[in-house]
Amino acid sequence: MANELRPCPCATGDRFDYEVCGQEVQVEHIKAYVCKPSGKSDKAVVVIHDIFGWQLPNTRYIADLLTANGYIAICPDFFVGKEACLDSYTHLYIFFSDFQILVLLWVFNLHLFICPREADAVWKYLKEQCGRKKLGVIGFCWDGIAIRHLMMTYPQLKAGVSLYGLIKDSDDVSNLLNPTFFIFAEKDELIPLGQVTLLEQKLKQNCKVDYEVKIYPEQTHGFVHRKREDINPQDKPCIEEGRKDMINWLNKYI
Repeated sequence: MANELRPCPCATGDRFDYEVCGQEVQVEHIKAYVCKPSGKSDKAVVVIHDIFGWQLPNTRYIADLLTANGYIAICPDFFVGKEACLDSYTHLYIFFSDFQILVLLWVFNLHLFICPREADAVWKYLKEQCGRKKLGVIGFCWDGIAIRHLMMTYPQLKAGVSLYGLIKDSDDVSNLLNPTFFIFAEKDELIPLGQVTLLEQKLKQNCKVDYEVKIYPEQTHGFVHRKREDINPQDKPCIEEGRKDMINWLNKYI
C-alpha cells in the first residue's frame, strides 16, 4: 500500500461495486472485455485501462456507459497478462518529489507501451467480429503516453479522449491525426497545472486538428472513473460533466 501520510495519486478513489453488462473474450493473444449495444452499431471505442488493469469494475462501468450511448466498447488487457504490481513502486512515493518519474519507471519496467501487435489485433477483431466502421479511443492515467502515440499513428482513430493522462515537458503533440480531447483535474498531484498549460500552448502553436483541453475545478486524479458519486456528492457535478463531455466529443467526431 502507498504511504498513508502521502498517498499515491493513482491509489486514491473508490472501487465500484458494479455488475457489468458485457463479457470477456479472447482477441488473438490477449483477453478483452467487450460490451455491445442492443441495436446495430458500426461505431466502436477502445478503452485503455489505467494502472489497475482491464478487470477493474470502474473501467468496465465506463465501457458500459459508452455502450449505453450506442458504441461497441472494448477494453483489452494491454498488460498482456502481466500483473501491475504497482505497490512495489508506490511505497517509494514518499521519497520522490516527482511522481511522474516513478510512474515512467513502472511503465518502462513492464513495457506497457501499446505495441502494434496488440493494437492491430484489436482493430481486426472490431472490424471482423463486431462490424465496426468507425473507431475512437479513450484512456486513463498512464494512457497519456498511449493515447498520444495512437492518435499520432493510426488515422483510423477518428477521435481520442485522454483522461488525466501523464504528460512530460518534452512531449510532441504537433502530429495528432484526428481530434483529441484532454481532460485534467485542477488538484491532480500527478499532473501539475503548469504542464497542462505548456501542453495547451504546444497544441495552439502546432496542432492541425481540432483539440480541447479542459480543467475541472477542485478535482483530483481519476475523478471521472475512480470516484463514486454517492460517496463524493460534492464532486458529482464534475464527475457527470466529465463523462458527458467525453461522450459528446466522441459523438461529434465518430
